[in-house]
Amino acid sequence: MSTAQIAFLKGHGTENDFVIIPDPEGRLELSPDAVARLCDRRAGIGADGVLRVVRSAAHPEARAMADEAEWFMDYRNSDGSIAEMCGNGVRVFARYLQRAGLAEEGDLAIATRAGVRRAHIAKAGPDGEPGEVTTTMGRAVLPEGDVTVTVDGRSWPARNVNMGNPHAVSFVDDLADAGNLLSAPAVSPASAYPDGTNVEFVVDRGPRHVELRVHERGSGETRSCGTGACAVMVATARRDGADPAVLGHPVTYTVDVPGGRLVISERPDGTVEMTGPAVIVAEGVLDAARFAVVPA
Repeated sequence: MSTAQIAFLKGHGTENDFVIIPDPEGRLELSPDAVARLCDRRAGIGADGVLRVVRSAAHPEARAMADEAEWFMDYRNSDGSIAEMCGNGVRVFARYLQRAGLAEEGDLAIATRAGVRRAHIAKAGPDGEPGEVTTTMGRAVLPEGDVTVTVDGRSWPARNVNMGNPHAVSFVDDLADAGNLLSAPAVSPASAYPDGTNVEFVVDRGPRHVELRVHERGSGETRSCGTGACAVMVATARRDGADPAVLGHPVTYTVDVPGGRLVISERPDGTVEMTGPAVIVAEGVLDAARFAVVPA
């Protein structure tokens, strides 16, 4: 791999878009500044985040998972901050592995900072379009305590949901109530989210069908957030009195995001699964010096 030119790809899952940097042996250093430059939509490639593709055995944060998952998704938000997980990112990561010949249709395991996630790549359709990707997203944790979200002087109660990363889910009458979401909504008490949080605003669209807007911590408003859609599904199911552990069967919701549609299911054992598209739209090389990407 040249230090002057570095391969990259661009992909998205329901328009939550990512710069993908293949770095199998973990030889590149991605500083927060480098990530922010790559994600800049005017002076860079433009994305909501960066997915660095590293062998688990080559990354200190993933070596313990190497026997279970060969590949580690080193995910960074567009401001350069490190994130525990990205649900749409896992699907796009799986699609990259398939495109690169490193995975096939069927099941595979992917290491993340939130633990190992399972993905299933469906067969291509009769038109040759890649099949959707289903990922296991772990179990939702529902911390106790009241949470409030405030935008432009208006406040709503929120449900605290953790999907490996934190979320505050608020139900509103109109998605416009969320304002422009360029800056993070105020969330209280601050002690509920010591490292900040993603915030979802949700409206009902029909039986087991909701729509959301989201402010992603470190990225601003995005077209989609996979872990956020899962958090919304769980929060909505509990609001509706639908707990798979009690019912004894899975519960499924359709969750619309600005960039498309996701289908989220929660199983009786608490495991949450997400199904949606994952698309690679471009590949090329970037000028390593311009983006301050250097060998580790």
